[in-house]
Amino acid sequence: MRQVARAAEFALARLARRTVMAWRPIPALVLGLLALASAAPAGATIRYDVSLAHPAQHQFHVAMTIPGVKGSVVVQMPAWNALYQIRDFAYRVSDFRATDAARNALAVRRLDKQTWRVEVPVGALAGGQGEIRIEYASFWDDPGPFGTQLSDEHAFLNLAMVLCYIPERRGEDTLVHFGDIPRDWRVAIELPRGGAELGGDPAYQAPNYDALVDAPVEIGRFDEWSFAAAGRQIRIVLHGESVDHAALTRMLSEIVSYETRLMGDAPFAEYMFLLHVGPNYGGGGMEHANGTAISVGSFATLADVSAHEFFHLWNVKRIRPQSLEPVDYTREMWTPALWFAEGVTSTYAAYTLVRTGIWNHTQFLADLGAQITELESRPARAWQSAEESSLDTWFDKYPLYDRGDFSVSYYNKGQLLGLALDILIRDATDNRASLDDVLLRMNQQYAQRGRFYADSAAIEAAVEEVVRAANPGAAGDFAGFFKRYVSGTEEMPFTDLLSHAGFALKREGEKRAALGFAVERDSAGTPLVADLDLSSAPAQVGLREGDAIVSLNGAEMPRNLERWVRGRSPGEMVRVRIRRDGRESEMAFALGQEAAQIYGVEEMPRPSERQLRIRNSLFQGTNGGPAAPR
Repeated sequence: MRQVARAAEFALARLARRTVMAWRPIPALVLGLLALASAAPAGATIRYDVSLAHPAQHQFHVAMTIPGVKGSVVVQMPAWNALYQIRDFAYRVSDFRATDAARNALAVRRLDKQTWRVEVPVGALAGGQGEIRIEYASFWDDPGPFGTQLSDEHAFLNLAMVLCYIPERRGEDTLVHFGDIPRDWRVAIELPRGGAELGGDPAYQAPNYDALVDAPVEIGRFDEWSFAAAGRQIRIVLHGESVDHAALTRMLSEIVSYETRLMGDAPFAEYMFLLHVGPNYGGGGMEHANGTAISVGSFATLADVSAHEFFHLWNVKRIRPQSLEPVDYTREMWTPALWFAEGVTSTYAAYTLVRTGIWNHTQFLADLGAQITELESRPARAWQSAEESSLDTWFDKYPLYDRGDFSVSYYNKGQLLGLALDILIRDATDNRASLDDVLLRMNQQYAQRGRFYADSAAIEAAVEEVVRAANPGAAGDFAGFFKRYVSGTEEMPFTDLLSHAGFALKREGEKRAALGFAVERDSAGTPLVADLDLSSAPAQVGLREGDAIVSLNGAEMPRNLERWVRGRSPGEMVRVRIRRDGRESEMAFALGQEAAQIYGVEEMPRPSERQLRIRNSLFQGTNGGPAAPR
């Protein structure tokens, strides 16, 4: 039971990190900063000048210079980016104004929560060669890969959170210039230099708005070095706590080399791992076209997130569902395919780690057991499918939705579906084909041809094609699999599935921590105590329903409270600071306990020859029929 418990503990941490990923854009100008008419690039390049003059106020200043203006101009600020959540970045904008080339003020009208129209009289264009300038301020102090931050320590930018765009001109050349950078700060961004550099500050170019905002930016003091892998240059930009450079390089080199070899190409000239390490930077990782931004508490958790994010270079960034294209920054984009785009990416993160030796077999199986435990602990699995979980991702920002009786995670179930498909493909083809071949085929059919796939139907078709090519007489019921477990909610038969690969599922009863209350948020986002168990320790020390929670153990309320509790032990002391009737107070109590079903996965001690072949090939990332060497 101790081994199973350790397995659950090992992967609960991984689950928590993933959900923050999910789980899944920027700044402002110094008013009157520069005379841009002479410095603006020729042609139709839309230019952004971003000033970092006010780090203590967490306020960027942005100037957007728009050439080729022929009349009134409509500009928008994205409502979402990085996370599948409507976050309305426009609410952070202040002092929005516009001028013509002669610096005469132009009338600005707000059309909706994220849209402005700049009225440009015909007379304002004749002498100004059709150029206008928009200026505004943007407040950001949100650490982590899904936010943007300007502080005395550094600046990190997801540019879609700060830069407006012109809807009908998103495809035009863009250039971004960063100004008022503190003397000993540097800039890291995966875009080429371009345009005039003013006062020694750098400028970078992109072929369109979407490419511009898909390049995260770090400005500050950081370590930077590079290495070669897969015939490409890999940059590491490290901000925060120091780590062993050699160990980090070895680990990332293993990941890059294996995943590029698996997918059969390296679709980038240069790739950047932008890393924030330490307790103050949020958590998780965010994929980008030619890089990733990752925040972790310590080096120990970096391998898992890095393997996941680098695999996104293919799955979701290039092997992309049609339902996510073209990108619409103004509203939700509904897709049923995140179980594959995110969940199967998690399958391959785990495969990468075990196949490169970063994980041993015990760690891989510990993670697998905890993934099964997570899914089986959620009553919502009986009515929410993997596809529905994908569609409902836009509810993730609501704490209630994350409870086990409301939802399952497409990361979690998708990872298990990926493993199940791999085992079943290997079984149906006598181990001559695998899910690796499906990903490779989709890379060739979609990514390398610039096409998008039609959600689960295209995935199912790719599976069937791979199986038929390897074994024309294969009897696997993959249409039934997708109907039952991807679009449907039938219980996954883990015992039977795992047995095909020589694994055994173990069930253990265990006592785990219980908080004694739930948390809901009011319209302002304040966490409130709800569903308080009156017999629990927090109720006995005076906690009441409706109390506003200021902090938990001295830190901000975790986004995923349920997983935070599962990472603790019964009897562990917890401090909660609350606000009631305008007064704050702190209470301490011991966590209670509740019964839980914990799952573990073990290698069968005496597998058949076929089971052993499949198991070894799964661990090694190979295919091989009965005559293949083992």
